[in-house]
Amino acid sequence: MWNPKMLRTVQIGSGVSVQGILIKALENGKLLIRVGDKTFEGFPV
Repeated sequence: MWNPKMLRTVQIGSGVSVQGILIKALENGKLLIRVGDKTFEGFPV
């Protein structure tokens, strides 16, 4: 069965990457992801 929750990694700083559930892709090329109760915005790795 297909799972709509996709795990993605984004870079939010010069050396900081975060992996979480994809919320949506933004128009500026960044992704919005959720880790627990926190939301992060960054460029896909």
